[in-house]
Amino acid sequence: MAFDAEQKGAELGSTLKSHSTSILLGGLIGLFTGGLWGLMFGGFVGFMISRGLRSVVRSINPQEAFFKATFTVMGRIAKADGRVTEDEIQFARDVMLQMRLDESRKRQAIEYFTEGKDADLDLSRLIRPLGMMLKHRPSVKLMFVEILLQTAMADGEVSSPEMQVIEEVCEYLDFGANTVEEVIARVKAQRDFYQHGQAGVDSEVLLKDAYAVLGVEESASDAEVKKAYRRQMSQHHPDKLVSKGLPEEMIELAKEKSQEIQAAYERIKTARK
Repeated sequence: MAFDAEQKGAELGSTLKSHSTSILLGGLIGLFTGGLWGLMFGGFVGFMISRGLRSVVRSINPQEAFFKATFTVMGRIAKADGRVTEDEIQFARDVMLQMRLDESRKRQAIEYFTEGKDADLDLSRLIRPLGMMLKHRPSVKLMFVEILLQTAMADGEVSSPEMQVIEEVCEYLDFGANTVEEVIARVKAQRDFYQHGQAGVDSEVLLKDAYAVLGVEESASDAEVKKAYRRQMSQHHPDKLVSKGLPEEMIELAKEKSQEIQAAYERIKTARK
């Protein structure tokens, strides 16, 4: 790839700007203690300390850990079949678009996705710490697994190699196998509900999809349907998820989930009137 001086210059400028306060403080201390050379040395030390501290903060930040793990595992799933399909690449792009990432964060996401495609990458070192952070935040774990399943379904159904990756990740997260099967059924139902709605298929098919989205049988009572709806809305409420560790950039994904659940519930209520 050709060296792009303008792009590298812009990246350097952005990096220096983000650490400007530490560079300035370090430079001033250096200036008073060592003159011009002290100014330069102090600024450099301030930059290194700032960058190091930011790295430490990110390493223990659930939101940053979630962001990195999401795109890294998306890359691993996409490569699980041996070849990354255009549908899987497009899904990753769509997620980035929904998250409204700036250029810097988008480059990070792409780097993580690329790292994930490396079969030698040890996922346990990435996912186990996330699992510890989310130990008492099951709704955020659920959102993470749902995004992975959507990635696997981007090119159709979840293949055996893709499922192996998801099961491995769920083991590191301490996310129960039985729960995974339930989530797969709901994610498939959400996909079908959306696609069938866009295609204008028969209303009875859409109603069946709606029940599956809520995870209840058509024979369920009104009270059972309402309870399932409230449980799912609680699990996918954007503000609650962000407060528990979901990156704020992913709030649109949570909103979309909530809207699908709401639409499914409304269809069921209309059919039962």
